[in-house]
Amino acid sequence: MNTAGLIFSGWLIVAASMFGLWMVAFRQKNAGWVDVGWSLTLVLLVAWFAVWSDGVLSRRILYAALVGAWGLRLAFHILKRLGKESHEDPRYAYLRDHWQGHADRNFFLFFQAQGLANVLLAIPILVLMRFSPGDLTPFDLAGIGLILAAVAGETLSDRQLAAFRADPANRGKTCRVGLWGYSRHPNYFFEWMHWVGYPVLGLSLFQSGAGVWWPVTLLGPLVMLVLLLQFTGIPYTEKQALKSRGEDYRRYQREVSAFFPWFPKKPDQTPL
Repeated sequence: MNTAGLIFSGWLIVAASMFGLWMVAFRQKNAGWVDVGWSLTLVLLVAWFAVWSDGVLSRRILYAALVGAWGLRLAFHILKRLGKESHEDPRYAYLRDHWQGHADRNFFLFFQAQGLANVLLAIPILVLMRFSPGDLTPFDLAGIGLILAAVAGETLSDRQLAAFRADPANRGKTCRVGLWGYSRHPNYFFEWMHWVGYPVLGLSLFQSGAGVWWPVTLLGPLVMLVLLLQFTGIPYTEKQALKSRGEDYRRYQREVSAFFPWFPKKPDQTPL
């Protein structure tokens, strides 16, 4: 199957899958299913590419395994959260209230937009599958190490936040435990770092004489950075945090880096 056919057929699979999850969300009045769909359909899409694209088989298996390790962990984490929480994610509850009578229609479009974003994120991986050399290079080892470190960092930050929230004494407080003392959104940072790993892997394209394709691998981290900083990530999360935790979160904003981990500023002594 040629590249255009692979991308188009993959998009159809993703669109159908997101429609099915939107139906579940519609019945449950819980748009949090979009996050499950976002991670799982990307795994499905990359698996589709691995089966039907050309290129070195071991490479196709490697990239599918890396995306699978990231996506399945994230999907399982979100599914556990959906099973425990009876309320909708505050980000989506805000959108539901904002959209009012048009919420179901707009969430349908939102689910499909997330699926389309997945197609954009997966195109660089398709390029790597098709054009990477057979033998592993030092760039491959660096990229694999970066991706695995990102998955580990995202897992750790999720666990630290879950443990903090599980303590009733922390109700209404802002988590500053572990990684959350260096970034207000370490889970998002490591999510982005995972995508940075693919351009590092892509440096091996130069060794195979396909370096002209390398700029395509930058699409993943660029799309992800825009999504996290401008759309579905930080803006709505922080808006809800300010609404629920008020001045405590404003102090956190003044002291701790928003995205890239860094040493916190001197504690603000302004009374709450």
